[in-house]
Amino acid sequence: MTVEHLNELLLICSLVLLVAVAAVRLSSRSGLPSLLIYLGIGIAMGQDGVGGVIFDNAELTQLLGYAALVVILAEGGLGTKWKEIKPALPQAAMLSTVGVAVSVGVTAAGAHYLAGLEWRQALLIGAVVSSTDAAAVFSVLRSVPLPSRLTGVLEAESGFNDAPVVILVVAFSTAGPTEHWYVLLGEIALELAIGAAIGLAIGWIGSYGMRHVALPASGLYPIAVMAIAVSAYAAGALAHGSGFLAVYLAAVVLGNAKLPHAPATRGFAEGVGWIGQIGMFVLLGLLVTPHNLLDDIVPALLIGMILTLVARPLSVFSSLLPFRVLWQEKTLLSWAGLRGAVPIVLATIPMVGDVPGSETVFNIVFVLVVVYTLIQGPTLPWLARRLRLGEGEEPADLGIESAPLERLRGHLLSTSIGPTSLMHGVEVGELRMPAGAAVTLVVRDGTSFVPSPTTVLRRGDELLVVATDPVRDVAERRLQAVSQGGKLAGWLGTGAPQQPQEKRGRRREVG
Repeated sequence: MTVEHLNELLLICSLVLLVAVAAVRLSSRSGLPSLLIYLGIGIAMGQDGVGGVIFDNAELTQLLGYAALVVILAEGGLGTKWKEIKPALPQAAMLSTVGVAVSVGVTAAGAHYLAGLEWRQALLIGAVVSSTDAAAVFSVLRSVPLPSRLTGVLEAESGFNDAPVVILVVAFSTAGPTEHWYVLLGEIALELAIGAAIGLAIGWIGSYGMRHVALPASGLYPIAVMAIAVSAYAAGALAHGSGFLAVYLAAVVLGNAKLPHAPATRGFAEGVGWIGQIGMFVLLGLLVTPHNLLDDIVPALLIGMILTLVARPLSVFSSLLPFRVLWQEKTLLSWAGLRGAVPIVLATIPMVGDVPGSETVFNIVFVLVVVYTLIQGPTLPWLARRLRLGEGEEPADLGIESAPLERLRGHLLSTSIGPTSLMHGVEVGELRMPAGAAVTLVVRDGTSFVPSPTTVLRRGDELLVVATDPVRDVAERRLQAVSQGGKLAGWLGTGAPQQPQEKRGRRREVG
């Protein structure tokens, strides 16, 4: 490649990114899933489109798709709240194992007996489409206000179920799919255990290091966090474990560890995640040849109907049978099994392995994902309203950014009061910050001022809090408690009072 070729490539890539960014705005207004617009950009650039670009490298698509998925899982894990997914872990684990098995079996049976595919092709399609797509789920959850218990289940499931599905697809692509099924189950369990152990270990070590090492520039923190998460994937994969599960769990640990400059880190990760999604979908649009899809449209629609109306509901209801889950919530979880780029990327695995009929598998999966994403994505908010789920807003967690002051042995905490925060209307003195922490600056409507104890906080205010090392965590917990429960947080059970022991004692004596 010459410098002139590089210049042309950079121009094309920048224009594609700008069009994709504009497409996000369009999709947010129209309700059309943005991934379909990205796929459309790739198709328009391809050999059947105006661009006329001929691209048929399935192996490169698979490699770049894996890299994009790693970044997307890292971004999703960093934004996942532990308190939301913790109660949902048993349910997500069942959906990612038992649910996947049920979905694969039912979808494969339908593909074989109703669509007339061979068993190997049917099992491959069943495995490929049984995984919910992390990018699609995380994107939809940003715009659909669901109860935290459902959000936790969907986020954890989309982060967990990629691992067993990848193992199944690789197994079906390299050997007879019905041979030694008990060995396959053992391999899945072992790879998941190795991936989970490595992901949790690297996440904990990385978060400990990030909290105790002051880097010379704030911009280095997001880079270091993403590098730690990606290293978890690489270490898990090299140890013959599930790298996808490792990167997701490591990112969850990092995202809930109160790291310095956490909001900036999440913003950086979100930007990188968007780039990964855009690049992956555009590349998949380039890989597909639209005129070759015509013969596979009817089988794709039939298999998609089986998956959406039979296999997914059966997998959800059977997996959640041991749990007390309302039928409305099960119904929404059944419809929220969104597919996106992940199934299409996984469909390149048999193509790389030269499995007979792999092109048919890829075409069916591509059509299925496009059509049913177009149906499920826009209708999910409507279904949530009909089932009376997601009504009303809960106070959101307070985003607090921390910058260490290594020489002064302190921390600067900055935060903004959001539209649902119960800190609105609270006086600064009523925050009851611990000794060693104080609100030193308030920015309101672009004007900065030093507050007094009687200054009333308002929505949209930005606060700067200075805290010493010993009370840094206590001060942050106190701000979170007041944001969630108001000025009486602690006394009304909405948050533990975070005052030093001697002050709590005095308060009881006065009362």
